[in-house]
Amino acid sequence: MKIIPIIPIENDEAELSLFEERKKIYPRAQKGWFGSWRWVLVWFTQILFYGAPWLSWNGRQAVLFDLVNRKFYIFGLVLWPQDFIYLAILLVISALTLFLFTAIAGRVFCGYACPQTVYTEWFLWIEAKVEGERGARIKLDSAPYTWRKLRLKAVKHLAWLLIALWTGLSFVGYFTPIHSLVQELSAFALGPWESFWFLFYAFATYGNAGFLREQVCKTMCPYARFQSAMFDKDTLIVTYDSARGEPRGSRSKKLDHKQLSLGSCVDCSICVQVCPTGIDIRNGLQYECIACGACIDACNQVMDKMEYPRGLIRYTTEHALANQWSQAAMWKRVWRLRTLIYASVVAGIVLAGGMSLAYRVPLKVDVIRDRTMPKITESGAIENVYRLQIMNTQESERRFHITVTGIAGAQIVDAESAFKVQIKSASSQTLPIRVRVPAGAISSGASRIKFVINDIDDPQVRVVEKAAFIVPR
Repeated sequence: MKIIPIIPIENDEAELSLFEERKKIYPRAQKGWFGSWRWVLVWFTQILFYGAPWLSWNGRQAVLFDLVNRKFYIFGLVLWPQDFIYLAILLVISALTLFLFTAIAGRVFCGYACPQTVYTEWFLWIEAKVEGERGARIKLDSAPYTWRKLRLKAVKHLAWLLIALWTGLSFVGYFTPIHSLVQELSAFALGPWESFWFLFYAFATYGNAGFLREQVCKTMCPYARFQSAMFDKDTLIVTYDSARGEPRGSRSKKLDHKQLSLGSCVDCSICVQVCPTGIDIRNGLQYECIACGACIDACNQVMDKMEYPRGLIRYTTEHALANQWSQAAMWKRVWRLRTLIYASVVAGIVLAGGMSLAYRVPLKVDVIRDRTMPKITESGAIENVYRLQIMNTQESERRFHITVTGIAGAQIVDAESAFKVQIKSASSQTLPIRVRVPAGAISSGASRIKFVINDIDDPQVRVVEKAAFIVPR
């Protein structure tokens, strides 16, 4: 047998990383119309988030999702597990509303109301106040560590941590009464689950807004990946008008750029410097763009200084940009069949859900037949035992009257205690009830009976629940 020697082959190929090394982004502060609206949304969302747990309603927390007692309080509305349909309706409305906004104006939610954007904007504002504007922050990070640098970094991170901890406390306050939560925290007596979610949400806020920032929008958020499925050429997006801006180049304000064969873009790169995700909008629409409009404000200010018309970067559609449509013509196509269908479906679901809540009966009843065998009395009558869970969803004490129908002669045993029941506000009570049917009234097997529960003080509040009455063979 011939042996073939193995000759090693030299490999001169170098290893190539498929992952781009992250470069820290230092967004430049920018004022303008879109920036003002972004801060309005920051204030609105945070006042709502931090303030809602502290509101009171009828002597209790106005907004509380009490998972332990399985009750959701939303001002005067009390929802029980049986009201799960309303949670489903809310999720459907949220999804369709997101589809509607995306079809009309792209990732406008991401740029103005997304918690990641809101907290990043807040943390960047603190960073700028402590460390200085963009140039000062870049210089500080590249400098060696000194007492001044350590002091500035410590102040910044301390402010971030305080906001993150308060955010975690407010989040848990939606599920545990906020006043008792603060007392337990001050006494270092938080329960294990409250402690876990308090620290977890605080850590998530601190890490996402302080460090990850644009990486959440570019890498972690799934919405950035599937948003293109909801876009079309009539969707409003942040767009650079390349026909007007190119060829770009620097020039003196005194010179006529048309005689220099230059476009309106002076290639100042300020639109890149203000972008929170670090993209160059002049390269076209990119999935990293969160439609915040910071580049529009920056470019408009440059256009004002150069005495050029505004709108080199603007909210427009691909069709409007290609065909040079007016604003009126563009908006006619924005409200197209697709968006009208979304809007109609959302409006219909909101209307149906609102009417369902308005006409909801403030009484819920669950009937469970006891598993014990039916009892035969000395007179031959048959007795079945049931457990009735009666839920008073109103925030006032109510009195209810219980009767049974469906079988001739059927009656509730111990009528004095079972016919009438008084239930406190927003609470439930489980009653064991014996139903007796005279001998020979029905044949053996299962027969249908009905429990009728009436509000003594409000005859319009009435619930009928079916149950099976078993007669042994």
